[in-house]
Amino acid sequence: MAALLASQSCCYVSEAARTTKAIGFSSSLENTFTAESTHSFGTKSKRFRVEMRQSETPSKPGINGRSVKMVPASEVMKRKDGLNNVNKVNGSAGKVVNGSSLVNINGAASSSTLVKPPKQKPESFLPPPVEGVRVLPSDEGFSWADENYSSFQRSVDVWSFVLALRIRVLFDNANWAYIGGFTEEKQKSRRRETASWLRESVLQLGPTFIKLGQLSSTRSDLFPREFVDELSKLQDRVPAFSPEKARRFIETELGAPISVMYKEFEDQPIAAASLGQVHRAVLHNGEKVVVKVQRPGLKKLFDIDLRNLKLIAEYFQKSESFGTNDWVGIYEECATILYQEIDYINEAKNADRFRRDFRNISWVRVPLVYWDYSAMKVLTLEYVPGIKINKLDALAARGYNRSRIASRAIEAYLIQILKTGFFHADPHPGNLAIDVDESIIYYDFGMMGEIKTFTRTRLLDLFYSVYEKDAKKVMQNLIDLEALQPTGDLSSVRRSIQFFLDNLLSQSPDQQQTLAAIGEDLFAISQDQPFRFPSTFTFVIRAFSTLEGIGYILDPDFSFVKVAAPYAQELLDLKQKQNSGTQLVQQIRKQADDARSSTLSMPYRVQRIEEFVKELDSGDLKLRVRVLESERAARKATILQMATMYTVLGGTLLNIGVTFSNQGSQLVANGSFVGAGIFMLLVLRSMQRVNKLDKFEKMI
Repeated sequence: MAALLASQSCCYVSEAARTTKAIGFSSSLENTFTAESTHSFGTKSKRFRVEMRQSETPSKPGINGRSVKMVPASEVMKRKDGLNNVNKVNGSAGKVVNGSSLVNINGAASSSTLVKPPKQKPESFLPPPVEGVRVLPSDEGFSWADENYSSFQRSVDVWSFVLALRIRVLFDNANWAYIGGFTEEKQKSRRRETASWLRESVLQLGPTFIKLGQLSSTRSDLFPREFVDELSKLQDRVPAFSPEKARRFIETELGAPISVMYKEFEDQPIAAASLGQVHRAVLHNGEKVVVKVQRPGLKKLFDIDLRNLKLIAEYFQKSESFGTNDWVGIYEECATILYQEIDYINEAKNADRFRRDFRNISWVRVPLVYWDYSAMKVLTLEYVPGIKINKLDALAARGYNRSRIASRAIEAYLIQILKTGFFHADPHPGNLAIDVDESIIYYDFGMMGEIKTFTRTRLLDLFYSVYEKDAKKVMQNLIDLEALQPTGDLSSVRRSIQFFLDNLLSQSPDQQQTLAAIGEDLFAISQDQPFRFPSTFTFVIRAFSTLEGIGYILDPDFSFVKVAAPYAQELLDLKQKQNSGTQLVQQIRKQADDARSSTLSMPYRVQRIEEFVKELDSGDLKLRVRVLESERAARKATILQMATMYTVLGGTLLNIGVTFSNQGSQLVANGSFVGAGIFMLLVLRSMQRVNKLDKFEKMI
């Protein structure tokens, strides 16, 4: 017989008051308990005497060199069922205690072993698979997915891409490059081909350029419409990285194994973005969460890419052929956004703030942040499933009111812009979902925008000026917002703004433009005028345009004006209240300051006018312009002739290189290819000089 109770040992068999076998013992024995019993085995009768002595603090090893450990009472109860199992020991019935081998009456150990019960598959606490989620493509085939890539090779890839893009754009804009003559339709067709190539190239270059492409898709003021439309498709073409990488990365960042942090973790990601991917998991307390994991090696990749892009932006800034845009400023804005997005602590703070802003609005849901399971590159959020806002069939199957959903999407954004000043800068359909009660669910808080109090006040002033159709006030408000550069004669700008206001506000309700069309009109005006819209402004316009498009998809009768009307009326009422009392005194004081400033600057302006009139009378200005016109025309003709010659020579060398390469003379072929490349660079340089002359002529 064996007694396997915690620290209760010294079980032995006694025959004729003689101890025949001691099973085990423990030091520091206390509370001795003795029991005797007599059992018959065949023709012999044996008496068993069991002594159990409990030790509370065993300090010496027991049998097999293992220390005797205290087992809780609950564990003893678990072992109770084992006493009911009966096996045959040497033909006699014997009891199995917790599957341990029995000691027979002769002192020999039985060879009986534990028969383990069949294993049952553990119950999963993960929610069922998300409907419509497919297995995402892997990033294993991309060079940027290898964490041991060469910095030099990466720089070569970046510059090769930029050079190839520049060549394509030059040929798209060159009238002589079209067979059969230039037409706008041919140019649009070629631009679409270039845009498609651009999207695929950006995908091959990886996370940095994918994110920059998504940001560029908001800048219709900088890039052609064909490029903007194609780059917006990047949101659906982002590959995922392997679950093994994700697990290793999480364990490194959180400093603990996955099994310690999460009760369950789903290897298949439910979504992949340019900078990371999302997995579902369950905490040990049963709460369902999602884990956002950053792509490994992303910081190193950003450092290399942005260092090269800064050099490219500085080159664009110095070159007049790239226009008057502040390319360095645009680069700095994009770099700031990118580095903020790979800081998941910053994203968690954004989510918390966004959640507080909407705490009193029941129809907006923002996931809760689990700070104890989050780090710089791993973010754990509450799992809030929903139907994507553009999945019309799924919404219809649930019987949701699509008109109400469209209105709520716009209304939530108006609250962000006009009241809280903290807005979601990337509200595409992948980041918006609908809950069971038709609430709007927001995801992904890496790219957020903030409108400071000063800027929000100026935007409200701009709104009032637009409502009053006062082009002069609109122009001044744009200058205050740093969206308009106050250089040179702004009379043409004022006329453009007035034309825009007259056409915008004179339309009948059935002729109202969409926000996207209004935004395109604004950006079209900016291309010919000294406008520079801040990134915040472009994000707001892009967001409203996206949401309005979603609204029309959900409800063909959707009207942005109807949703925004109560907020506009509230702003107008607020303006009327401000125009009384103290606000009126402040306006009078401001007008007095403006008048005093104009009076002080008047003598200087008169002097400038007088000097200009003197130069005009002397004929110097007129003669100088005529001479420069002749020189520019001759120089332009010479440059075009040289460009034609370079093109012919480059094409000839290229044909020679192909011929010798097919014949096996690789050395001569390589030399021909190098020569052709040099001539093509000279062609590009000539085109830049021609464009520079054209720009200069427009300025005169």
